[in-house]
Amino acid sequence: MKTEKEVQKTIFERKISEKVTDEEFYSILKVVAPGTNLRAGLNGILKAGKGAIIAIENELLGNLIEGGFRINSIFTPQRLIELSKMDGAIILSNDFKKILSANALLTPDNKIFSHETGTRHKAAERTAKQVETLVIAVSERRHEITLYYKNLRYPLVDSNQLLRKVNEDIQMIDRQREIFDKFIDKLNRFELKNYSSIIQAVKVIQKAGIIKKISLDVQKDILELGKEGALLKIRLKEILSGVDEEADLIIKDYTMVDSKKSKSSLEGLSYEELNDQEKILSSLAYNSISQAKPIPGWRILSRTTLSEQEVAMLIKALENLHSILSSNFGLKEKILGTERAVIFDSEIEQIKVNVI
Repeated sequence: MKTEKEVQKTIFERKISEKVTDEEFYSILKVVAPGTNLRAGLNGILKAGKGAIIAIENELLGNLIEGGFRINSIFTPQRLIELSKMDGAIILSNDFKKILSANALLTPDNKIFSHETGTRHKAAERTAKQVETLVIAVSERRHEITLYYKNLRYPLVDSNQLLRKVNEDIQMIDRQREIFDKFIDKLNRFELKNYSSIIQAVKVIQKAGIIKKISLDVQKDILELGKEGALLKIRLKEILSGVDEEADLIIKDYTMVDSKKSKSSLEGLSYEELNDQEKILSSLAYNSISQAKPIPGWRILSRTTLSEQEVAMLIKALENLHSILSSNFGLKEKILGTERAVIFDSEIEQIKVNVI
């Protein structure tokens, strides 16, 4: 497992493809998160009413630098703020520990397309695209900080504003989790009573997918908050506890094909597609709900103390949840052994009491 510093160093030193990966993006957010020296310097530039363009050194950047003067000093937020009073670019080392030079002119190819209008932001975007490094533009006029990396353009949000957004989003996820739990309770009753439950299973899968998509956005925002998002990260983890596991077991129970294939198909669905039951059924390889068959029972059986191997043995021998629950003790004893069969029967009865 790489440390944060090793991941960051890898990103800015190796030859990388044009597409920005999640790992790269999250590592960039960590670099500029509140609580870091770099973010303190960037906020200080904004507070001083100044602008700046800051580029991170790599093996290609030197070809685009003209003029300026060499500093090669230890990075501090105050030094960055002072150097922003000059018009040129500030160059930082790729480990963010040194200010290498200041008042430099960046000369990227002006044929590279840019969405920006200002000279500083155009130079930042073109440089990031041409040499694939992180370039940061601070705008005194717009009072904002924008990150450029390859084809990525990402404006940083004010911490207080982002904190409010994350709190609101977590409240929304919490409400979605309450609905998810109610859907699970209903699915439990249907499965234990051997009722047709495919539509209820689809509802649970839909809700789990929506929760996951929202939470991925929130996790990114929490990462951007840095130390200020520590408690929110814990709260989000509590809310999400068990959602993925439940959804995975439901997919395993209801899919007509390999569960990994169905899971991959479901993960590729958009918000709109997740709200379409036909899309969910298609991902589970159903042509219609009339195809529904008795489920093996992975999810319910996994609520007991049986090992995954023991659950698999029961399903292989008795085929489905209804057969397992309605079978006589002798059959289960033959598969699990006397002691495990006794424990299993007791646990299943307790599950029925709790659910029904």
